[in-house]
Amino acid sequence: MTKNGTYSSPPCTAAEVDPAYFDPLGVDPEQARDVARWRRAERARLAGLREGLGQAGRAQVSDRIAGHLGRVLATRGVRRGCVLSGYWPIKGEPDLRPALADLHRAGVTIALPVVEKRAAPLVFRRWTPETKLVRGDWNIPVPPPEADELTPDTALAPCLGWDGACFRLGWGGGYFDRTLAALVPRPLTIGIAPFTARLPTIFPQPHDIPLDLILTEDGVAAERKHR
Repeated sequence: MTKNGTYSSPPCTAAEVDPAYFDPLGVDPEQARDVARWRRAERARLAGLREGLGQAGRAQVSDRIAGHLGRVLATRGVRRGCVLSGYWPIKGEPDLRPALADLHRAGVTIALPVVEKRAAPLVFRRWTPETKLVRGDWNIPVPPPEADELTPDTALAPCLGWDGACFRLGWGGGYFDRTLAALVPRPLTIGIAPFTARLPTIFPQPHDIPLDLILTEDGVAAERKHR
């Protein structure tokens, strides 16, 4: 943590700092070090690609993804009364907040993920366009503690990188994987990312959980056939 109270590195990179994290999962520590080193380099490269799009380019990607999102949700039965978990965009992630507001007005219940305990599954709390947000971990705006806690039927997950098997490369915190492992029933999971963030593989480890589909500005770019 820096002197001003902010974090100097992405959330929870313990798995990269100490490969012994993987021992209980039966992963060779040397292999874990290699994968962690590769992922660290890819995160930096992909973040640079995203930054290189510029504000106008990122806005265009966001608008195109939002244009596909409604159709994708409709074909998968997301309708009035369903609970959809979105996200608050950080570090140039596709901004779907206008789409979330439209879904709210259409009767879909919207939630945002909240880190309420370190190294634990996320909690989902109700969000509306009128919700007064508070600063959560890593200074991300989140619904206040008094907002209703919900269980999502569908969850959107921003991806720094993704592959054709629907594995997601995030910032390294592991929160989304922990959450999917804990949620019963498991929600429909949709990764959100630019198409240029595609990787041949993320070299998935035992703790990595694949998403159900990946949505980019070109539409559905990958889909897992069997959940």
